[in-house]
Amino acid sequence: MQYDSLDDFLSSGKAALAKGPVALVFIEDDVEVDSTIRHHLNLGFQSLIAFMPQDFALNPDLTERIHRVALSCAPRNVVFDTINKIIQAASGIWMYYCYNAEYLFFPFCETRTIGELLAFHAEERRDAMLNHVVDLYADDLNAFPNGVAPDRAMLDSTGYYAHTRHDADGHPADRQLDMSGGLRWRFEDHIPYERRRIDRIALFKSRKDLKLLPEHTFNDPEYNTYSCPWHHNMTAAICSFRAAKALKRNAGSTFDIPTFRWRNSVQFEWTSNQLLDLGLIESGQWF
Repeated sequence: MQYDSLDDFLSSGKAALAKGPVALVFIEDDVEVDSTIRHHLNLGFQSLIAFMPQDFALNPDLTERIHRVALSCAPRNVVFDTINKIIQAASGIWMYYCYNAEYLFFPFCETRTIGELLAFHAEERRDAMLNHVVDLYADDLNAFPNGVAPDRAMLDSTGYYAHTRHDADGHPADRQLDMSGGLRWRFEDHIPYERRRIDRIALFKSRKDLKLLPEHTFNDPEYNTYSCPWHHNMTAAICSFRAAKALKRNAGSTFDIPTFRWRNSVQFEWTSNQLLDLGLIESGQWF
């Protein structure tokens, strides 16, 4: 189904929001659009809504499997405003959001669906799940000058850090951390301070008073926690070429970066086991 605008979708396409989990995919450019959509369809989302400009091409076989909403994702606050409108329109369902050239991985996702993951997570009285944005990048920028190469993707095997998050009064926030690492850490001179974090609450259960903030956190502090008070919970990863694209597209950084590779780069295997072994996702009590 195709819709001319968000208002058109919310008035005539709300059936797509009747049952979760729902994936909201924001298409910023024409890079890896089909692969992003296919990856998330294969995870078992009940509905997938792709927000993208009308002139962007989409493989015909995907058209009937998704809901396409005409939208320009710039400036960046458009994405947050759109998500918040959808939260208000569909309370009480699980939602997920990402951008194109980003791929969700969670423990055992090769054999278990996103619905199974969130059903277990909800049984642990959790309404949100922490996701780490793991930067992917091409192994050869001469061959792939935009930094994107799914078949030859690499990621950092080390160099991830957690920093205590503080509330408005300067007190440590309970069970909240600011995470850093990947390209945003290694090339921090080219990344604004407020964009360096790699933690994102991308999986959450909607409710009427919930609001997503521009720094990828929510107005309810409990939604921003990495686990409940009594034990570790599951976490997921969004493996993303987004930082690589931005660093190579920006004239202020592209000529300073001949390669993204360093001594701790490893080939991305496109498996949840690799991310578990590297400690980038957590299985919690889910066996």
